Amino acid sequence: MFAVTPAKEKTLLERMASLGISEGDIEEVFVRSSGKGGQHVNKTSTCVQLRHIPTGIEIKCQRGRSQSLNRYHARVMLTDKIELLMKGPDSRLGKEVERIRRQKQRRKRRALKRSASAENQPMD
Repeated sequence: MFAVTPAKEKTLLERMASLGISEGDIEEVFVRSSGKGGQHVNKTSTCVQLRHIPTGIEIKCQRGRSQSLNRYHARVMLTDKIELLMKGPDSRLGKEVERIRRQKQRRKRRALKRSASAENQPMD
């Protein structure tokens, strides 16, 4: 179905089934990509646009030049969004967002600590 390993495809399909997402609920449209890629991008419809009909969530993926890989990545992104909607902060995407937020706070504290210690040092 997709240009990925059978294990990745199986994992995706199992994840979709566990969230109650069926292929019949997904509306798929192929459009021309934009951005880098030159003439090839302008001639082929590699960008994948998915819409989950029950929730109304729309995803657009043009990560690569392969339509098949973009179809896979779009479905992964769609399942992440739906999981975030259903499980909230306990979802995979929610945990990733929380991890990045904590990392930014930590960097900010370090920067403030460095600037405060630099201000306290006497200039020669």
